[in-house]
Amino acid sequence: MNNSTCAFTWSPPVRLICYTYLGGLLVLGLLLNGLALWVFCCRLRQWTETHVYMVNLAAADLCLLCALPFMLFSLNQDDSGDTVFCQLSQGIYLVNRYMSISLITAIALDRYLAVRHPLCSRGLRSPRKAGAVCAALWVLVVSSLVLRWVLREQEGGFCFGNPSRQNPQTVTFSLLGFYLPLAVLAFCSLQVVTALGRRPAADTGQVEATQKAVRMVWANVVVFVVCFLPLHVVLTWRLAMGLSTCALRGALSVTSRISDANCCLDAICYYYITKEFQEASALARPPAVKAHKSQDSICVTLP
Repeated sequence: MNNSTCAFTWSPPVRLICYTYLGGLLVLGLLLNGLALWVFCCRLRQWTETHVYMVNLAAADLCLLCALPFMLFSLNQDDSGDTVFCQLSQGIYLVNRYMSISLITAIALDRYLAVRHPLCSRGLRSPRKAGAVCAALWVLVVSSLVLRWVLREQEGGFCFGNPSRQNPQTVTFSLLGFYLPLAVLAFCSLQVVTALGRRPAADTGQVEATQKAVRMVWANVVVFVVCFLPLHVVLTWRLAMGLSTCALRGALSVTSRISDANCCLDAICYYYITKEFQEASALARPPAVKAHKSQDSICVTLP
């Protein structure tokens, strides 16, 4: 299918909206993830498993932010070709998607072990072991992308804007990289919420702490589902029907842009999962900014 057939997808108004949206993600993502890395690396006194996962999640988000300008350049070309530059941009872009999926799943699994199996998990959970898990995930994701590059190279391309060259094997690979973590995330989250709901409430403080923990669990699930489910549903439909229509290409483009929002929505995890992050963020603000703390997060108001 040629570009003229699907001209509406990248018409000037749509292109302007897309560029404005991605430009906003770039600015907001750099601010949020830059602040997150600074707080985690410079302000927190003690590292926990959650901190390790959050730092790696912020680093994965920076991969997307670094690739956004190059992705826009490639998509703006009539024929981006399969240059090394384009392939590298595509690879960095995909690292964010599947590292975010992997890390959110790892956080859910870590929380499941801590809540459902606190005694047995003592030997399994530590900041150093969390770091080892993150390192293994980076190796796994990068290796899988290299394999995808090899498969697509055999089909003639790897870059943005080449949907017709995505063979069923690479699409199946992408779907497995989403649906398996989704199953783990759903199981762990439901188990944690159920376990927290069954705990007897000794006082009001404990009730509030339990409610906050439940909200943290659902925040992870919401970010995961909102960002990644629409794209992979469209990919599933495409694989099942064997179609590459104009409407399907448009749906892939829209849902891919939705998935890009994870670089900003991951900040929900930063503020809801780590109490120390909230406290350190408050210390980092200038005196002119007045901060008051609610039950769930820090609300900032300017005088």
